[in-house]
Amino acid sequence: MNNDSRKRSVILGSTLAFVLVAPPAARATDEIQVYNAEIAEVGQWTLEQHLNYTARGPTQPDFPGGLVPNHSLNGTPELAYGVTDWWELGLYAPFAFDQEGRFFSNGFKVRTLFVTLDAEKRDFFYGANFEFSYTTPMFSQTRFGAELRPIVGVRNAAFEFIVNPIVDFAPGNYGATTFAPAARLAHKFEKDFSLGFEYYADFGQIGNFSPLCKQ
Repeated sequence: MNNDSRKRSVILGSTLAFVLVAPPAARATDEIQVYNAEIAEVGQWTLEQHLNYTARGPTQPDFPGGLVPNHSLNGTPELAYGVTDWWELGLYAPFAFDQEGRFFSNGFKVRTLFVTLDAEKRDFFYGANFEFSYTTPMFSQTRFGAELRPIVGVRNAAFEFIVNPIVDFAPGNYGATTFAPAARLAHKFEKDFSLGFEYYADFGQIGNFSPLCKQ
């Protein structure tokens, strides 16, 4: 086995977001990200840290015993590994600090991501991410959940537009199947620097969407 085939590299990344108004939900927001179908190279490890701070949000928990969203800091360390040139595996360990600075673990998530070959080089690209989670009582009224995140995007040398029409599923009396779309429109200034707008929403239960003011 040569040195190239045994090489393992690590890429570090971070994301910081500020949430001005947190909508009511039965599940805390631990990750704010639009997936762009790019994955780690074969045999490569990547590590990312996502952070979002709720600068202004509800001062009461969304359910009895839940985390108070206002002034909370939610984080998601994400470890991923490139299995093939179209398949990536990932592990999340989400957590939060409440407004009093207390630390809470939000269980864990495992995911498997499938994408088109060389998605980062294509004008049109797509993929699908499947995620399975175990959550703690502070963050959700259900212990288990699953997410299907389709990825569809187009780009040229200057712009990129991506849509993630996410479907979340949680079993049990307090569970539901909900629709939570996300999208991004960005302008690329350099290879590793872009500036754009991102959109996140939670329409609520499929077949019984919440009123517009509660989405």
